[in-house]
Amino acid sequence: MRVCYQHSSQVMSNLLNLIYALLLVAVSPWILWRRVVQGRYRRGWRSKLLGLVDVPSRSSDGSQGGVHEKPVVWIHAVSVGELQVVRPLIEIFERERPDLALVVTTSTDSGYELAKKLYARHCVTFAPLDFTWAVRTALHGIAPSLIVLAELELWPNWISAASAKDIPVVVVNARLSGRSLSGYQRVGWLIRPIIQNLRWVGAQSATYRERFIQLGCDPTRVVETGNTKFDGATGNREAPEVQQRREELDLSPDDIVWLCGSTQSPEEQLCLATYQRLSLQYPGLKLILVPRHAERFDEVAKLVAGTGIPWLRRSDMPEAAHGYLSRAPVKAEDWKIFLADSVGELRWWWGLADIGFVGGSFGSRGGQNMIEPCAYGVATSFGPNTRNFADVVQLLLEGGAAVQLAEPESLEVWVRQMVEEPSERKEIAAKARRVTSEHRGAIERTWKALTLLLPASKLSNRSPNRDQLC
Repeated sequence: MRVCYQHSSQVMSNLLNLIYALLLVAVSPWILWRRVVQGRYRRGWRSKLLGLVDVPSRSSDGSQGGVHEKPVVWIHAVSVGELQVVRPLIEIFERERPDLALVVTTSTDSGYELAKKLYARHCVTFAPLDFTWAVRTALHGIAPSLIVLAELELWPNWISAASAKDIPVVVVNARLSGRSLSGYQRVGWLIRPIIQNLRWVGAQSATYRERFIQLGCDPTRVVETGNTKFDGATGNREAPEVQQRREELDLSPDDIVWLCGSTQSPEEQLCLATYQRLSLQYPGLKLILVPRHAERFDEVAKLVAGTGIPWLRRSDMPEAAHGYLSRAPVKAEDWKIFLADSVGELRWWWGLADIGFVGGSFGSRGGQNMIEPCAYGVATSFGPNTRNFADVVQLLLEGGAAVQLAEPESLEVWVRQMVEEPSERKEIAAKARRVTSEHRGAIERTWKALTLLLPASKLSNRSPNRDQLC
């Protein structure tokens, strides 16, 4: 029976390798175009195609501090959003289990740059693509005791190879849309054996938990933890990172800041056109614009320049050694629009805002993270397409903590209302803080489950009781 299963697994892996290779060939012109025109996909191909991950190995005399001098936990976050998801979890690892080495992998250039910035004290590298040889080589090089995947990364060869080595694979802050469930169910013969190899899944909601079970997960291994993004959004406006930025932009208490975050085309055009009209009537209103994708920063800068309104650009302001803006002599009258063309700083820019619009919601993207602005007490709005955050949106709307706009034309009406009615703005902000505060705790529930799968701590004589996992 085992021989039959191994043969079937090998056939499946070979089939997947063929499919992946054909897909890679098919999209290679698109990858080449983005590499040349946008500067993307230029790094990490040794890791992606061959699994030759950039992980320092144990030196012969132990002097290099290679990761294999400690048990290794491999944490994978595909891009920027997922890196923010695992950030509070990594902080707990650092605090509670310094006897473990962390390897953080990502799949995108922007994700890699942010990971190097956030987790410079850990090993950061690109993840392998799901080719059998690449995955096996990476597993051999990293030799993890546990693999942590963020949100939804169900790669068959990766999970199967880890399972064959008896390496536990878990998914944290897991989500599974109805569309994804239907798609996976069409290839249930492929996905079901893979999903059954997951050791534990921490689902964001009861709905997501049920979908993972429908997909084939053992119900005893799927737990509703809540959304860890609530824990990662502290909403502290007094944080040094927020206060430093406020000082650098010379913002005063009389300024009203409208921040449009994680925007995508054509949302920047919409926000700029709206601001052009509003700024004529409300001279104290300022706009901070934070595009979602780094490759569009120059494109958006041209749009901002075309308004003829005084503006500043983040990348034109030198950065101090501590990571904040330098103390350049910026005055409030120097700008009315600020283009925050940087990666990984949106969580601090939100701390400057009074009114917010979360992008990716007036197109087909499915929305972006609206928890962070709400945690800061920002009067937050977003468009109708928020399928990626359906449960979060429901919580916010039921609590009166945010406003969903039905159409782009509603944006100007909303911002005008928030400027003219500060009492209503503050009421929404207070509800936003309350709702986000009430739903924290997912990261602690996640950590409690992971401790039962980790190697015994050298800092304690107690060993985890795996029977308590479920």
